[in-house]
Amino acid sequence: MALAINIRSDDPSANQIEALWDEVAGFESQPSMRALGYRPHFTFAIYDAPEITAEIAWETMIRAVGGEGQLLVAFKRIRWFAGPPLVLWAEPEFDETLVRWHASISAAIDPAFCRLHYRPGNWRPHCTLGTQIADAKRDNAIAFAQSFDGSISVLFDVVDCVSFPPVRVVAEQRLPVRAP
Repeated sequence: MALAINIRSDDPSANQIEALWDEVAGFESQPSMRALGYRPHFTFAIYDAPEITAEIAWETMIRAVGGEGQLLVAFKRIRWFAGPPLVLWAEPEFDETLVRWHASISAAIDPAFCRLHYRPGNWRPHCTLGTQIADAKRDNAIAFAQSFDGSISVLFDVVDCVSFPPVRVVAEQRLPVRAP
């Protein structure tokens, strides 16, 4: 069982990402994101090591956030990880807060305990749209990503620690509304 620390959106604005999940599901061998039973999110770290307990991960996430508020994140591009399988994801516009929180987490827990793709120098903030792109639909999925001409903004309003599979929220905290 793995642990992940995330920021997720329980806000209605997340429906825009979920609509993209539904479009991307048409390229997948089986729809992946709705099957999680979990809202759109950014993952800061995933730990498989038994030394990193849910308590340690959660305390680290709370310290990283440091009482800061909700994040409104804009997306204008869809990108992909080559895989296999190919993974489509929404690329956020640069957000200093996401980067700072990730750096804080990596400073608090030795990145050697973290999965390779979430370590400093490898981590790319991304909101996954589909993880099971079928090989036969790879080119169409890439064409879809390249043709995306949208601009969406999503309010990320909850930090959490989850275990998986299946996804089970171990701890969560709603973030305060930021002052305008």
